[in-house]
This record gives sequence, C-alpha cells and structure tokens, in this order.
Amino acid sequence: MLFFVGYPIIDNIRLSLLDVNVMNVSHGEQPFVGLQNYKDLFEEGVLVTSIVNTMIYTVSCIVLQFIIGLAFALLFSKSFRFAQRLRGFIMISWLLPATITAMMYKFMFSGDGVVNELISQLHLGSHVDWLVTPVPAMITLVIANTWIGIPFNMILLTTGLTTIPKDIYESASIDGANAIQKFFRLTLPLLRPAIYSLLVLGFIYTFKVFELVLIATHGGPVNATQMMSTYAYKLSFEMFKFSQGAAAANVMFVILFIVGILYLWMVRREEVSSS
Repeated sequence: MLFFVGYPIIDNIRLSLLDVNVMNVSHGEQPFVGLQNYKDLFEEGVLVTSIVNTMIYTVSCIVLQFIIGLAFALLFSKSFRFAQRLRGFIMISWLLPATITAMMYKFMFSGDGVVNELISQLHLGSHVDWLVTPVPAMITLVIANTWIGIPFNMILLTTGLTTIPKDIYESASIDGANAIQKFFRLTLPLLRPAIYSLLVLGFIYTFKVFELVLIATHGGPVNATQMMSTYAYKLSFEMFKFSQGAAAANVMFVILFIVGILYLWMVRREEVSSS
C-alpha cells in the first residue's frame, strides 16, 4: 500500500508544486511554484467546468442506477421461473470491459447509429447529433454508465434484502400494513447500511470515470463532457503540462477523500445510534 498508493500520492503532490513540462521533465531545472498551478487552473475555468460536469454526471448516474437496481433487487428477491437466468443475463453489462462498452455506445449513438435509426423508424422525432451536441452527449454518457452500474447496485441491494427477517413483514401484514407502507417503513430503513455503502462506492467509482468518456466523446464537444479525470489526462499527456495535470488529479483526490471521510462519519454515527 505504501509503495503502490502512498508514494504516488505524495509524489503527485510534490509534482503539482513544481513547474514540470515537456522541456524539463527528464532534465533541467524544475522550479518550485507553490500553489500557482492550482491558481492557474481555477482561473482558466476548464477545471471548474470539469468539476461541475463530473458532479452532474455522477449524481445522475447514481440516482438512476440506484432506482433501477433497487427495482431489479426487489424483483429478483421473489421466486419465479427463469429468475436466476435473467439475473445472470443482466450481469453481462457489468462484466464487459469499459472500453468495449464505450465503443458500443459510441457506434449506437453516432449520427447514423441504431438509436437515430430507431427514432426515424418509429417517428419519434428528428435526427439527434448525440455525441457532438453538449446536452445529448452528457445524456449518452449517463445512459451508458447507468447500464454498466445497474448490476452492481442490484447485487448489493439483493444481498441487503436477504438479511431482512421475513417475520418482520409477516408481523406488519398482521398489523394491516400494505405493500407501500412495508417498503418505506421497513425495507428502506433496514437497507440503510447497504444503501450507505452502495452510494459511497458508486460515487467514487462513477466520479473517477475515464475510459467511457475518453473513447465516446473525448471530453467534447467544447468541454461539455470534460470530466476531472479526462482533464488531468489531457493536461499531462496531450498538452504535456505535467504539474498542472498533477494539480487537477489532486483536486479530484481531495473531493473523493472528503466523500470517504463523510462515509466513515455516517457509519460511525449509525453504529452509535444502533448501540
């Protein structure tokens, strides 16, 4: 952990405080500039745009993944024919590499792709330039990542549902509770630990999205889908501003670190309240 995680984090912080570019990365003077790289990034505005885009993308994906994943978890908690086969079929989207998913959705939502063809055949509207128009491009990425994340949500929530004793529902039925009351007063409160873990893990996993955006839109059009991870990559390996790329990555690390601290605080509070 110290070698593969600790050292890169510390070295990345060091790199962000210097002025390292393609001219002096291997030799020459690397002057200390302090927080100037962070100041320049925030003044240029693209970093702020990437933070907003990443937040919108992450929240949208988490909400959709959770709602659909919970619906599937409730469905597959029931016993019916072909339940296991259908659940295994849904798992395919999670098992596929993100690169393949990105290429698949890029072809599907291209100008002459299957999505526009369906829209045309079903007379649902006019041709949509999904990947070269700001709002449709973000919608495309949200749809793609939601499709990837549904099985993960389904598995964790299904596991949480199996830990709820059945006699609680039987007692509630005897007391006259209907299905909606059971869901909001029993199922959701008892699933709270699983939901906490799911939302935090989903936030971290979604927030650091990279392959999907890089392949499908490359952060375009005009930075409309530029995420923090792709912007840090662009600064470092396309513009060769290594110190600024490190600074952008550190900002992303700080945000995720805060989310992790909040999660630990919520878990600690939940343990104290339950005891």
